[in-house]
Amino acid sequence: MARTATIERNTAETQISLSLNLDGTGICDVKNPIGFFDHLLRSFCKHGLFDLTGRIAGDLHVDQHHTIEDTGIVLGACFAAALGDCAGIYRSGSFLYPMDESLLRAAVDFGGRPFLVCNASLSGIPLVSVQDGGEEGSFQTDCFEDFWNGFVQAAKCNLHLDTLRGRSDHHKMEGLFKAAARAIRAATEIDPRRGGQIPSTKGVIV
Repeated sequence: MARTATIERNTAETQISLSLNLDGTGICDVKNPIGFFDHLLRSFCKHGLFDLTGRIAGDLHVDQHHTIEDTGIVLGACFAAALGDCAGIYRSGSFLYPMDESLLRAAVDFGGRPFLVCNASLSGIPLVSVQDGGEEGSFQTDCFEDFWNGFVQAAKCNLHLDTLRGRSDHHKMEGLFKAAARAIRAATEIDPRRGGQIPSTKGVIV
């Protein structure tokens, strides 16, 4: 059975549609107006071997918060829908990811109870980039945690993200996305020994 989902979220602030395949090859084909955020999502898909397609649009004339947080909500909802009752999966996973001078850790449990602990140790200073056409762009680093908070609420998982050491905000955020991807991949893969049972002594994930 294909573990896929398509979720749309249309509000006065954002218009987001994403399609997810948990058992993909790492393809990311999402129309994303925020350059560094696009880089993060592509890294997430590549290292988690998730296929993700769709479009992201929002009120960037206000700031990036609505767009980034709502993308986290939609992506989390895709995971929840694709996993269903979580039968047969490992349920939890963790990964330690080194990225140059930074060392990042992620641990996740798809146990039905949303909670985020995010110790990313970011400076809060936006990353500046040059967009197509030569216009200056940026990524609001304070939206990093907003994305993951939206994700865990919709995916109904608990997630711990920690920067153990590091200097570059770019490396910290990218490394945490990669660590999260590997941890989530480990948690959502099918455990052949489980025989399709729900991974909880309660018999249900709530």
